[in-house]
Amino acid sequence: MTRVREHHRIVLIRHGETAWSTTRRHTGRTDIELGPDGRTSAATVADLVRGWDFALVLSSPLSRAWDTAHLAGLDPIRDEDLLEWDYGVYEGLSTEEIRTSIPEWSVWTHEVVGGESLDQVGARADRVIDRATSADGDVALVAHAHFLRILAARWLGLPPVHGRDFTLDTASMSVLGWERDTHVIQQWNVVRRPF
Repeated sequence: MTRVREHHRIVLIRHGETAWSTTRRHTGRTDIELGPDGRTSAATVADLVRGWDFALVLSSPLSRAWDTAHLAGLDPIRDEDLLEWDYGVYEGLSTEEIRTSIPEWSVWTHEVVGGESLDQVGARADRVIDRATSADGDVALVAHAHFLRILAARWLGLPPVHGRDFTLDTASMSVLGWERDTHVIQQWNVVRRPF
């Protein structure tokens, strides 16, 4: 990963709530729109990033992320590398549903049949980090929970599976930064709810 100035930060923004996120369904490449509460909470992200001067704003092209970026007052560029994990045959299913046929199944420990491996998602996260650290200033990334969790793990130099050690609420903001020459998490899972 490229070394950058200590003040250079990466702001992670998870999209607002959708019908599938409220029921905890694996929502990878299906383009589910924000629900009414998701649109309201996505707009609160504007308060979290107000006054921030981003050199670059990248967003997943899926509408739940793209719309969140706009509702937060950002002007993003689409980046396919920010797409959520391709869950293959598990798309649209909850972990509980999958466990009826595969006990103790987890996206972190089992093969994702017909989708991406953890290492493939980690490689995409590395490319995004390289692009972000090449920018001339702070960067905002608007994307999805599993992907951003894996990106945070990679920022810390951890294997992609350590994304399991983080959690992200919808319409949340997190900040990756530096302490001297060390990658750190400066803030994690900050939310501002209007209700």
